[in-house]
Parts: sequence; structure tokens; C-alpha cells
Amino acid sequence: MSNTKVLPLLEPEVVAPCCPPLTERPLTADEAEKTARMFKALGDPVRLRLFSLVASHEGGEACVCDISDVGVSQPTVSHHLKKLKEAGLLTSERRGTWVYYRVEPPVVAAMRQMLGVA
Repeated sequence: MSNTKVLPLLEPEVVAPCCPPLTERPLTADEAEKTARMFKALGDPVRLRLFSLVASHEGGEACVCDISDVGVSQPTVSHHLKKLKEAGLLTSERRGTWVYYRVEPPVVAAMRQMLGVA
């Protein structure tokens, strides 16, 4: 007799766009604040490069060990990754001694929708 237990699958968390498309209507103060936080995080060249490295990495996630060669020290990489997480652009998961980062597809879709890009 097997002691195997079937666990239910969790639905992935749906990330709703923070804001409507910019061409739809003017942003509210709260929407502008959320949008500015995201763009501010991406406004730094190192952060934009890290975001791109994670987003384009095979399998949709990247170990910090695979993306830390961006011309700055490891503590600086960690700082920038933290800022990207705080802006809601990355999620992370610790596996043993390494941390894996992921850009969730709904985040990119929300960015596209907000910018009105098909």
C-alpha cells in the first residue's frame, strides 16, 4: 500500500495591471505612484539589465549565480535585485544556498497593457 498523497495544484497568482492603458484615461495619483515605482526601478541601467537577464533566461527563471556578472559587485547586484522585487517586477525563491529569480508572465502582460502595446 502506498502512502502517496495527491496534493491539489495551486493556481498561479494573477498579477493585475496596476493601471489602465495610458491612452485610456488619466492616471489617478495612486496609479501614477505605482507606475512611477516600476519605471524608477527599471530606470537604472544595471537593474534593467538584470531584469532582462532574468526575463530572457532559459526556463523563465535565473539563479543569482547566473546573472551576477553585470559589472558591479555581488552586494550591489543583491541591492538592485531587492529594488526590482520591491517594485513588484521580480519574485524569488531560495533553494539551498542559491536564490532563483523569476519575472512572472502576468507582470510583463500588465506592463504591456498599461503601455498599450499589443
